[in-house]
Amino acid sequence: FLAAILASSIGYMYLPIALGLVVIIYVLTGILSLERLYESIEWPVIVLLGSMIPLGVALEQEGGTALLAKLLLDITIGQPDWVVLTILMIITMTLSDVLNNTATTIVAAPVALHLANQLGVSEDPFLMAVAISASAAFLTPIGHKNNTIILGPGGYKFSDYWRMGLPLEIMIVAISIPALLIFWPL
Repeated sequence: FLAAILASSIGYMYLPIALGLVVIIYVLTGILSLERLYESIEWPVIVLLGSMIPLGVALEQEGGTALLAKLLLDITIGQPDWVVLTILMIITMTLSDVLNNTATTIVAAPVALHLANQLGVSEDPFLMAVAISASAAFLTPIGHKNNTIILGPGGYKFSDYWRMGLPLEIMIVAISIPALLIFWPL
C-alpha cells in the first residue's frame, strides 16, 4: 500500500492504477479474499456512477451543460460574478441532497466550467464551489450514506434533516463564497 502511495507521489504511476494493483496483490497473496472483496464493493454506487458518467458526457457533447449554464446566466443577468457562483453552489447543494455526491459533481462540474468561460473568469472558484457543495448534503437522509445510516438508530425523522441541515448549508455558503473569492480569485 505504501509503495503504491509512493509510486503515485513521485509520478511513476497513476494513483487508481497503483491502488488497483495493491488490491490484486492482496487477493493473490491471500491478504484479502475474493468473497470479502466482492462484499465490500458498493454495487449500487457503481451502477449509479456507471449510468451518470455517460449522462454527464452526453450533457456535455450535446450542449446540455452549455444550455444549463446559459439558463443560469440569463437568470442572473447583470449580477456580479460572485452571485452566479453563489447560485451555482446552492443548485449543486440541492442536487446533492437527492443524488450521490460523485454523480452530482459529474453533472455540475461541466456546467461550472461553462459558466466560468462565459463570464470570462477563472474556473477554479467555480470548480471548488461544486466540490464543496456536492459534499454538503444535509437536507435529506438520502443525500449521503452517513445520513441514511443514522436515520433509524438516531430516531430521526425526515424533517429533522431540514431543521438542522438548512442552517448548516446556509452557513457553508456564507463561509465558502468569501473564502473561495480570497483563495481562488475570479
